[in-house]
Amino acid sequence: MQIEYIDKSIIVAVKPPKVLSTDEPGGMPSLVRAQLGDEKADVRTVHRLDRVVSGLMLLARSQSAASELSRQIRDGGFDKAYLAVVHGQTEKRGFFDDLMIRDKAERKSYVTDTPAKGVQRAQLKFETLAHKEGFSLVRVELITGRTHQIRCQFSYHGYPLVGDRKYSLLEDDCDIALWSESISFSHPESGGKMSFRLSPPEKWPWNIFNIM
Repeated sequence: MQIEYIDKSIIVAVKPPKVLSTDEPGGMPSLVRAQLGDEKADVRTVHRLDRVVSGLMLLARSQSAASELSRQIRDGGFDKAYLAVVHGQTEKRGFFDDLMIRDKAERKSYVTDTPAKGVQRAQLKFETLAHKEGFSLVRVELITGRTHQIRCQFSYHGYPLVGDRKYSLLEDDCDIALWSESISFSHPESGGKMSFRLSPPEKWPWNIFNIM
């Protein structure tokens, strides 16, 4: 478990792929406790990354810190950006504004044209950083936070994520190329602004692009 920052209130760690964000055996809080060498340490999830997604993740070390960070997330004071490698050539900048619905039985989200019960608006914006070898490297900022939103919307608009086995029909021999690159928030105790950024690992398809 790679820890980028730790103090008495928060921990910024790197979530590995295929690890749950939630507090259960093998989940992020459990792995962090093991890294700290304290099975009873107070480690709380305040935001989630999809199981297959890796990168920076913020955790709280107390109920008060978790409450304050959760408030920031609700009020728009918690900023995060993702990097993704997608199939195809995206525009320099883009904005997706769709209606999405979640199929709980399939554990999959869909874009729909029909307003109905359970349908929610999904918005994101992206910037294309590079094109190479038929792929695009994009930085994505979520405006809303729907389940599988980045994966679902990019696939719907014709740019499936490399390595995505749920929303892409293409076969890529790699983990999904979706990385939590940066997070920014106010410290729950001091109120000071804190920002963290971390590049993805140097392996395919990330190493196609010079982003380190």
